[in-house]
Amino acid sequence: MRDTLRETWRFFRETVVLVLKGSRAYYAWCLFLIAIIFVGLFFYLEQHGLGLIATNMNDQVSWGLYIANFTYLVGMAAAAVLLVVPAYVYQFKPIKEIVILGELFAASSIIMAILFVMVDLGRLDRFWHMIPRIGSMNFPQSLLAWDVIVLNGYLLLNLLIPVYLLVKYYYQKPPNWKFILPFILIAIPWAVGIHTVTAFLYNGLAARPFWNASILAPRFLASALCSGPAIMIIIFQVIRKVSDIEIEDRALFKIAEIMAYAMFLNLFLLTAEMFKEYYSNTVHIASFKYLYEGLHGHDQLVPLIWIGTAMNVVAFLLFLVPVTRQRISTMNLGCILIIMGVWVEKGPGFVIPGFVPDPLGEIYEYVPNALEFMVAFGIWATGFLIFTLLLKVAIPIITGKFRYSKFGKETISSFH
Repeated sequence: MRDTLRETWRFFRETVVLVLKGSRAYYAWCLFLIAIIFVGLFFYLEQHGLGLIATNMNDQVSWGLYIANFTYLVGMAAAAVLLVVPAYVYQFKPIKEIVILGELFAASSIIMAILFVMVDLGRLDRFWHMIPRIGSMNFPQSLLAWDVIVLNGYLLLNLLIPVYLLVKYYYQKPPNWKFILPFILIAIPWAVGIHTVTAFLYNGLAARPFWNASILAPRFLASALCSGPAIMIIIFQVIRKVSDIEIEDRALFKIAEIMAYAMFLNLFLLTAEMFKEYYSNTVHIASFKYLYEGLHGHDQLVPLIWIGTAMNVVAFLLFLVPVTRQRISTMNLGCILIIMGVWVEKGPGFVIPGFVPDPLGEIYEYVPNALEFMVAFGIWATGFLIFTLLLKVAIPIITGKFRYSKFGKETISSFH
């Protein structure tokens, strides 16, 4: 035990030295992200002093940009299962070599998701309500309590697994698969669980018929298996360009192929939900009409949702055809369309219509203000900075350029 603690401390100490060294481009990127973080923090302090009244949310639309990003990011984090299953279960070598990067991406996404919930609390002093034995989480009655548990549990899993493997690779020791494999297997259903609980948060609000769909959880999961991998495909290409790590095109094409099936399921479920609403044509169709047609002259989301839907359809066609799916240029175009299209669908196209009209029939068209955008940019910059620092450690270890030596010397990678 003492040796393990000593090795862990040595690993931590050397990685701190590693992340402080880099090229000018590395320093410029980190400083750029830090600048955005400080701008976001400045605006958040204004919100913290005034409360959520500083945002454009109100009693009619009480969830806005923050919860929209939270929902989207939970899906991105859950998408790591798309790498975990082929890598660890089916031993697909091209993906197995990059699965650690995907798990670190999931951890960064969860941190951003949690931060968006924190800023949506209005004031940080409300956080004590969620601390066991100090506050009252109302577990297991409260779905919010379930969400706190699954999100933090998934974050721990996606830090434990890659960090354990990286420490072993750093010391050039074989991993103890009997120890780590159960955590890997638990992470697979847990990834499904985090987005399922998120869907249940919406399902459980009886006064919001737009969200009362039994297929909401599978819809969330299907879209998550599109948007998360799409971002990872772009990131992986950037990583192999700025570092020495080898990421095969085969791995990217396999991820794109799975995304095609997921996007088909996403579009199919969306179509099924639209058919149910329009064919039954009950009073509950009001939110759908507000989103897709406009309601009583209020139609600010109509162009946005149709553009987002068109992006998803075009991306699906690009990934469905093997020729365009296996061409880097069209694959990247499809990824960009999915990233934006799914954000529209799961963000403003999902959260806001649930509040319009409200239970009294009133219509309030919510548009985020500058403060909300700045806080959101700050959180996204925080996530990318965390992911950058994690990569700064992971990539040299994976490529074998940062390893422990009995003589006390490590070879530092030129990753920038």
